[in-house]
Formats: sequence, structure tokens, C-alpha cells
Amino acid sequence: MNTRQNLQLAQNFLAKLGSGASAADIAALCSADLEWSIPGDDGALPWVGHKVGREAMHDFIRDTATMIERESLEIHDLLASEERAVILGHLKTRIVATGKLIDGAFAIVLKFREGKIASFTMLEDSFAVSAAAR
Repeated sequence: MNTRQNLQLAQNFLAKLGSGASAADIAALCSADLEWSIPGDDGALPWVGHKVGREAMHDFIRDTATMIERESLEIHDLLASEERAVILGHLKTRIVATGKLIDGAFAIVLKFREGKIASFTMLEDSFAVSAAAR
């Protein structure tokens, strides 16, 4: 894929996230063998850790809809190349079970293959996420 196509796919991904699209609709943007990674305390929240398969995206969308309340989401930059797109932003979410707020910057790195998201990596303050979830 080229830079323009990757940028469009990343924009489509963000638009679906923001529109309240179903977990199945968002997961359909991913390859069947999606490489999923959110480094951190993989016991803190079900989506943290390393997984394989588009089910990881589906489960992430489903679980975050019930386990967190999004207070704000700001996208600062969306950068694309022939191999990937990088989304830089700031997110405030509250963990429903604990009432604690996570407030911090994030980076999402998407890699593409054959018009699908083949790799999803989210980098955030994993210590703050773990502390808020426990």
C-alpha cells in the first residue's frame, strides 16, 4: 500500500472508533492474524499484553465500552508512510471499577498488509494504567 492509502485506512479506523461503530465493524478493518500489543501489566486490564488475531481488536472495543469511560480524546498528529501510520494523542479515561482517572499521552502504531491493519501497538504510561485499574 502507499502512504495515501495507509493514511486513509488510519483515518477510517479513527472515524469508526469515534462513531461508536460495533466491535465487529472495527475488527473487520484488521487482518485475521492481527499482531496486537499494548505493553504493560497484562493482568491489569484484559486488552493489555500481546495477542494474535482480529479477536483482540474486537475484544478491546467490546471491553473498553463497559470497563472505561472516555472523558476526552485528542488526536495531535496522524503520520503515515508506505509501511505504517502513527497516531499521536492525549486520552483521559476513567476506570469504571475503581473510579480512577488515566490521563496521558499515547502513540498508536498501525502496520498494514493488503488493505488491512496487520499490527496494532499502543504505547502509553503503563504504570498509570496499572495503578488506575488495581
